[in-house]
Amino acid sequence: MKVLITGSNGLLGQHLIPLFLQDGKYDVIATGRGPNRFPLRDKYTYEAVNLRDAGSVKQLVEKHQPDIIIHGGAMSQVDDCEKNKDACWDTNVGATRYLVHAAENCNAFFLFLSTDFVFDGLQGPYGEDAAVNPINYYGTSKVAAERLVVNSKLQWAIVRTVLVYGVVADPHRNNMITWVKNNLQQGKKVKVVDDQWRTPTLCHDLAKGCLLIANKKATGIFNISGNEILTPYDMAIKTAEFFKLDTSLVEKISAKTLAQPAARPTKTGLLIDKAEKELGYQPRTFAEGLEIVAGEIKS
Repeated sequence: MKVLITGSNGLLGQHLIPLFLQDGKYDVIATGRGPNRFPLRDKYTYEAVNLRDAGSVKQLVEKHQPDIIIHGGAMSQVDDCEKNKDACWDTNVGATRYLVHAAENCNAFFLFLSTDFVFDGLQGPYGEDAAVNPINYYGTSKVAAERLVVNSKLQWAIVRTVLVYGVVADPHRNNMITWVKNNLQQGKKVKVVDDQWRTPTLCHDLAKGCLLIANKKATGIFNISGNEILTPYDMAIKTAEFFKLDTSLVEKISAKTLAQPAARPTKTGLLIDKAEKELGYQPRTFAEGLEIVAGEIKS
């Protein structure tokens, strides 16, 4: 089967490619903005495509005729979305619309990556049937894109996830773990919020959840995340302890002190019972995730 992966230069995309190749039954077509930034270059096809251009998307899908499309490409920096709303809408909604239309023409199974930020954070953690109510523009764009998928003629799945962490093959891109580790190793203090709650997700687990859905062509909404409710401060302390660094350099702050352009939901997190029962999904603990990330940093 042919699987088309968008956003392949990102954190999730770089974990989806090898996982689908290892599965053995997929021909992988990866696409991203600009040149391929993933070190593994063989056994799959890479195409640089602007997903905000309807003609380019149509041409890409017509050329490859994928059986499955995994749409992970997005504008996901929350404050950037708030400050650049047109770019956010074009990237997160417009591109999804073009891909859905193209997928309908070749009858591809469509897997769309979404977020816990579709919720307001007042009653988390959330199940798949909870009512959406975004409080920032990024969340608003993802709700609109979800509706395009739900109202399409396709067989579809929506994967909602939370605070994804892992290592990407790009020295300029940090993640929560490497940011804390690098600063503390240099003796620098880090300020981390302790009044927001999430179920952080190891990228390997998110990729595995996508593979489980693709293999079953399971339809509907699935929560794919970790199963521990932690604050970013909790994550930072656990990271410092794991790497045997000075935890006194981690300062606890309130989100209100940050004056960020975009509001953040206070308590999200996702309930993953459905994915566990229907897909056999089993996430790693945050401690196990740190072991895996540490191994990737070393290599």
